Amino acid sequence: MELLQLPLMVALLAVVHVPMGNYMAHTFTSAKHLKIERFIYRLAGVNPEAQHTWKMYLRNILVLSALSVLGMYILQRIQQWLPMNMGLGPVSADQAWNTATSFVTNTNWQSYGGETTMSHLTQMLAQNFQNFISAAVGIVVAIVLIRAIAYRETDKLGNFWVDLVRCCLRILLPIAFIGAVLLILGGAIQNFNGPQVVQTLAGGQQTIPGGPVASQEAIKELGTNGGGFFNANSAHPFENPNGWTNLLEVFLILLIPFALPRTYGVMVGDKRQGYTVLGAMAILAIGSLVSLTALQMSFADNNLAAMEGKETRFGILGSTLFATATTLTSTGAVDSMHSSYEPLSGGLLIFNMLLGEISPGGVGSGLYGMLVVAIIGVFISGLMVGRSPEYMGKRIGPTEVKLISIYALVVPVVVLLGTGLAIALPSTRDSLANFGPHGLSEVLYAFTSAGNNNGSAFAGFNANTPFFNVALGFAMLLGRFVPIALVLCLAGRLSVQAPVAKTKGTLPTDTPLFSVVMAGTALLITGLSFLPTLALGPLAERFMS
Repeated sequence: MELLQLPLMVALLAVVHVPMGNYMAHTFTSAKHLKIERFIYRLAGVNPEAQHTWKMYLRNILVLSALSVLGMYILQRIQQWLPMNMGLGPVSADQAWNTATSFVTNTNWQSYGGETTMSHLTQMLAQNFQNFISAAVGIVVAIVLIRAIAYRETDKLGNFWVDLVRCCLRILLPIAFIGAVLLILGGAIQNFNGPQVVQTLAGGQQTIPGGPVASQEAIKELGTNGGGFFNANSAHPFENPNGWTNLLEVFLILLIPFALPRTYGVMVGDKRQGYTVLGAMAILAIGSLVSLTALQMSFADNNLAAMEGKETRFGILGSTLFATATTLTSTGAVDSMHSSYEPLSGGLLIFNMLLGEISPGGVGSGLYGMLVVAIIGVFISGLMVGRSPEYMGKRIGPTEVKLISIYALVVPVVVLLGTGLAIALPSTRDSLANFGPHGLSEVLYAFTSAGNNNGSAFAGFNANTPFFNVALGFAMLLGRFVPIALVLCLAGRLSVQAPVAKTKGTLPTDTPLFSVVMAGTALLITGLSFLPTLALGPLAERFMS
């Protein structure tokens, strides 16, 4: 089973790529509203026929997100007075802030043990609900950018509330339901039981937790959220019982991100553009997976401790497949402890996130991040041949270049400044399980995960302190909403443009060569921004060992 996981995963994604991509394109282009959708619009006082500019779109996202953070924060602080509290008390103020920002930003970073901190109601009403909303926000932002590329001379880019409701009801909810049922069939639990104390065969006692796990597991993977019901996340047998469920969870993680390029190609009227974006994603993803697996297998040949931090149910290949999928997307779920990987492997997992999670990236965020990379690639190529850069008939002028340049700088600033500040504080030493280069990697991983809205962590790093809870919360907010604001502004700039006539000198952006250009551009930007820091962490640890 272990050896078959990769080819089976590729086959499954290839089979669903076209129908899933076409379905999402139809969802966001259909003029028909379902009855339940119309009921929701009337209940919320929304006019589904109204068209929004990019500024209105951004305003609605920020208002919804601010209210979501506030609601989640309050719910955690009063959970001891609510039903299904499981005897748990209120979440501390700094941890409640961190968790609220985490789930609203599609990060799902967790500085707590889920089964010992959050009530069943908090898990379902706050966290699981936000798993749908935050994922939908990412997808609809990507849809707006697609429309901006496809539309001509208009500032109307759709209706945020219509896009959000359709995404939740037509895409996320039905697939998550099917995924939850399959996980239950595979052995994941789904109940409302509290902790149960049982007698072991050895004569001792063991506390067995319960809860509505499968339903949260399905959407946390599908929406590239990643927050686990249990502290051990997808390494816990109640969340991920066997190799079959492991494969299913990886499939759910990759399903939407790898189908969205098809949606892009259909909506812009040129399916080759979608395949070009998919090709760039595939180059980076396959390169990462092969490299990570080779490093770990080589380590296993010479070290009996290679299985440290890995589950025997999945083995090394199942662990590297999951680790690659979760760090290349904005999914914080893990089925192995990334701190246990040999130094270069751990550094590669950090590098995956530093790429901006574009291969294939989070739901929506991966596609709009890759489209930004495509525009940067066009700009660089235009400079080399002495032509004004154009992408899909849209001229890339000084304002557009400034927007994409700031976009490329947001994560490096958040990650490097946050890491530097944390390392400079003496109190950080108390949070580290290791010192030296590995200790730096632990802090770097934390801010990389937060700034890129990933949510996974190096095992052993204690982030449940007032400083890290507050600082990582702000890192998650900046890493999420500043890029979204820039993407929407870029969409507004592109949508109002008149089409530029295609000439013999126009750079073709629908070829395998441009896929290579996009992949190379992503590697170049990431390497220039982060290699010095990586040299002090994972690389230094490797050569010191």
